[in-house]
Amino acid sequence: MALTVPEGYRILDEGGLPGWLAAIPNVPERLGGDPSGWRVREVGDGNLNLVFLVEGTRGTVCVKQALPYLRLVGEGWPLGLQRAWFEHRHAAVVGPHVKGLIPEPLHYDERLYALVMERLSPHIILRRGLIQGVRYPHLADHMATFLAGSLFRTSDLALPAKPKRLLTAEFSGNWELCGLTEAVIFTEPYMVHPNNRWTSPQLDATAAKVRADSAWKLAAARLKLKFLASPEALIHGDLHTGSIMVTPEDTRVIDPEFAFMGPMGFDLGALLGNLWLNYFAQDGHATPESPRADYQDWVLETAEAVWTLFRERFLALWRGGATGDAYPAAHYTDAEGVRLMEAERQAYMDRLFADALGFAGAKITRRILGIAHNIDLEWIEDADLRALCETRCLTLARRLMVEPGAFRDVGAVSAACRSIRASVARIGL
Repeated sequence: MALTVPEGYRILDEGGLPGWLAAIPNVPERLGGDPSGWRVREVGDGNLNLVFLVEGTRGTVCVKQALPYLRLVGEGWPLGLQRAWFEHRHAAVVGPHVKGLIPEPLHYDERLYALVMERLSPHIILRRGLIQGVRYPHLADHMATFLAGSLFRTSDLALPAKPKRLLTAEFSGNWELCGLTEAVIFTEPYMVHPNNRWTSPQLDATAAKVRADSAWKLAAARLKLKFLASPEALIHGDLHTGSIMVTPEDTRVIDPEFAFMGPMGFDLGALLGNLWLNYFAQDGHATPESPRADYQDWVLETAEAVWTLFRERFLALWRGGATGDAYPAAHYTDAEGVRLMEAERQAYMDRLFADALGFAGAKITRRILGIAHNIDLEWIEDADLRALCETRCLTLARRLMVEPGAFRDVGAVSAACRSIRASVARIGL
């Protein structure tokens, strides 16, 4: 497929960026000083976009521009630019419900598909902090608030049917990145495909077993169907630990270019799955000077707190602000109706928990057998040790996907993680 770009689009670079920023209202004042003296660095280390940090005498900003191809692969994989617009729109829709938990948007350029936003400093990517063994005491609290606010407020529980349908139609235009998710998470890891890779030769037999596991593949297909056909809320769509920036006191969610109206459990599963993957990866980063057993307990406790606090806050929003067209409040005013409605809320959350577990397993699987891997595991230099950690991850992933009902609560997942770590001592399923 030939690489094409719309008229007026150009790829920004460090030399030309100051001149472009200087013409944007309020940005020169925010940076301070003469544009010729602004310091510009391209720091993007993700799979899709350019990311620049710009420093003036008074302040800093971050600029993110969509590239017309998948940066992870190069120009051989063309990719539309509209993802930048969907990131812009996600911030506009979700921002009022999650104040202080996303970067402040400053400007969007519709010709260049470029966003200017608050630069987060001294924040680092959460994934890197977890690899280093840093504790973030407010992480679970902040992420539960983000998830509850963004998911509830854009669902049928809070929105009347018309605005909900209009939102669904609007974000259906993000079909290209949805298609990328559908391929690399739910399809390719379970077949022979040139995009796939894994720790070889250690996991060659494991990859073959996954491809032959009909129950595992069926579970992936069911999750794919839910992803395709369940516009429950406006989801971030890529909420892994690389899409969160943190300090010990502050948490911000970034990079929502995959946003669309989809299943709530996908965002929850992405975060939980990445935390559980990190739990197993810690054994590859432990040293005599930095043992990680206590930290692994903290990672599991954080995952438990994310779900527990999310459930509490989502239910509180539902009880106090169910203004959507689902479950008309007028139907449940007598004592029996109130009782049944509360039972329905609990059942709803139980179904959402099962969805989250399944999606967590799918996210773990793709990070080991698919195209894009996590540095949690990739940075383990000993290939045999890395493969052992990955075997433990995949053992959990299969259980989460094939038997989500076996986990009565999030504490049961923590128990399974500890049991797998203790019992799986060899490479391969």
